[in-house]
Amino acid sequence: MKTLFITVFVLFYGIANAQTPEKMKLNAGIITEKLAETKQFYTEVLGFGVRFENDFYLLLHTPDESSEVSFLLPNHPSQKPIFQPSFHGKGVYFTIEVEDVDQVYQQIKKTGTPIAIELREEVWGDRHFAIVDPNGVGIDIVTYTPPED
Repeated sequence: MKTLFITVFVLFYGIANAQTPEKMKLNAGIITEKLAETKQFYTEVLGFGVRFENDFYLLLHTPDESSEVSFLLPNHPSQKPIFQPSFHGKGVYFTIEVEDVDQVYQQIKKTGTPIAIELREEVWGDRHFAIVDPNGVGIDIVTYTPPED
């Protein structure tokens, strides 16, 4: 009984006091049938690069390679059930912070991409506009500025 208690205590103590990793990287993913349209949108409109792709998976990176986003075909036999259902285009957004939102706005307007929210300034400090990707993901493109008093 004493051995069991010590083992449980050591396990619990180890879990309760576990340190989170100092380095952690997030890669958001969307499960979609629209891999080709998605690749075209992110590479041509936003200047993303392709880190990896095959017939069922697409991994893209921002132009400065600091962030990634992935896209996966639904119901692919290589994937477990949790990664099978398709995204239905609601309830997800991405924010892309840029140095000069006015310049990016003009570049994207030239591509003919529809603007979902026109360029505007918010009292809390955002200067931003929004577009929507082929999967229905809202993309807020923003430059942060000091908020007004």
